[in-house]
Amino acid sequence: MAYLIPSEFVTKMVDAGESKIFMSTRDTVIRAYMAGAILALAAVFAITMTVQTGSPLIGALLFPVGFCMLYLMGFDLLTGVFVLAPLAWLDKRKGVTFGGVLRKWKLLLQTSW
Repeated sequence: MAYLIPSEFVTKMVDAGESKIFMSTRDTVIRAYMAGAILALAAVFAITMTVQTGSPLIGALLFPVGFCMLYLMGFDLLTGVFVLAPLAWLDKRKGVTFGGVLRKWKLLLQTSW
């Protein structure tokens, strides 16, 4: 099992934030909607299995499969973009501006209404 020391983990998070800043709005929204759809299907699957089997533990064990699918398919939840994007700005990465962070945060207002 791979182990990252905390400083390496922070560097990977900042790198991810930087890549999310430079990703186009279109790609961000598509990946977020796909992630939401997959999680919705995972929730329906988990609830269905809970009702069919009568055991909530079965549903609780099956729901995380949706998160595994997100990771394997390369989709991002929009909340992850909101959290990781400012990290690159705080680290003063080249080309990352506060306007770029606000552009990503603006998606919150557009998608929540």
